[in-house]
Amino acid sequence: MSILRDPSLAAEGRRKIEWVRSFMPVLSGIEERFIREQPFRGMRVTVSVHLEAKTANLAYVLSRGGAEVRATGSNPLSTQDDVAAGLASLGVETFAFHGASPEEYKSHLTAALGHHPELVVDDGGDLVDLLGSSCAGLGDRLVGGCEETTTGILRLKAREREGILPCAMMAVNDAKSKRYYDNKYGTGQSVWDAFMHTTNLLVAGKTVVVAGYGWCGRGIALRANGLGADVVVTEVDPFKALEAAMDSFRVMTMAEASPLGDIFITATGCRDVITAEHFRRMKDNAFLANAGHFNCEVDVRGLTEAAVSLRERRQNITGYEMPDGRTLNLLAEGRLVNLAAGNGHPAEIMDLSFAVQALSLEWLSKHEKDLSRRLYSVPEEIDGEIAGLKLQSMGMKIDSLTKEQKEYLRGWQVD
Repeated sequence: MSILRDPSLAAEGRRKIEWVRSFMPVLSGIEERFIREQPFRGMRVTVSVHLEAKTANLAYVLSRGGAEVRATGSNPLSTQDDVAAGLASLGVETFAFHGASPEEYKSHLTAALGHHPELVVDDGGDLVDLLGSSCAGLGDRLVGGCEETTTGILRLKAREREGILPCAMMAVNDAKSKRYYDNKYGTGQSVWDAFMHTTNLLVAGKTVVVAGYGWCGRGIALRANGLGADVVVTEVDPFKALEAAMDSFRVMTMAEASPLGDIFITATGCRDVITAEHFRRMKDNAFLANAGHFNCEVDVRGLTEAAVSLRERRQNITGYEMPDGRTLNLLAEGRLVNLAAGNGHPAEIMDLSFAVQALSLEWLSKHEKDLSRRLYSVPEEIDGEIAGLKLQSMGMKIDSLTKEQKEYLRGWQVD
């Protein structure tokens, strides 16, 4: 039985789900085939991704393909209670509610694994962490799983190195159809959508400091620049730093950027990116936000210890008063800002990402006998199929190589 905050919100949740389904044509096309072919008949799937409307659509599509699906969130602050109720009303057992305590959150993950799944969809690695420890017994039927995020892939690689992956895992985040668009264009838009909705303030004319220039950082910086901000990038990778500089952004250390920034956005996947030494240098009313999966990039504990008082200034904005009278504003408790304080990525972007998830799960189910406990790349044919379907849905066509051109590219002779 589902665990929900308020089942009476189901109608509004279904409206949200139906809305995004209208803008996810690739996944809809996959759903039509899944209904006919039933690739997951008799299989159990556990989905742990930020529980909002696009995720609900993925879980529903998998159920339409014959799977017994259980869904839960991957972050206590990103679950939308109406969507959770709506998904449960569509026949997908759902275990999540907004604002769950750490203990409640873990119990939701455990309950979602309670049907002993063959397949899992993870976001950040929490399901795999449980399956490799306290919930190992619930993984007795595991075939494989998919990981959605950069942070989760890092955790999986560490497990793979130590030989403790509980099952075969697919690196969905590394697929071109995912990282090129979800991480760059999805994060770029949704972070600023969340910031502007939460603060009701202008971005133009402000100095924005973006920590990390991976695909997510590129998108955040690109959109900040488009909104009229002066963008500073901080990095630890010299090649990414050079790329940021050649993209016309200023590059410096966080210590140098601290007194300059009006808005700080972290997107590194690492911890302690902004710490006490930086808080001491920041302007009055500077904003701190995190776009990484875990709330460890901004040192919230250090910020709390440094403050003489704190108060809620607006929904999802906590003001930390420093001893010298300055106030630093933390958005969404330092959690993933675009989901904890917003609606996440646009539906058209998640259409690509969740198409990768759906087809990767199908691939895992078909290759069960050949799998070992390691991290797999998404097959190129899946990636290419999804990109082609997306272009087709947008009414676009591209050229194809002729036989002669293919032979030319394979050879070494020049005519």
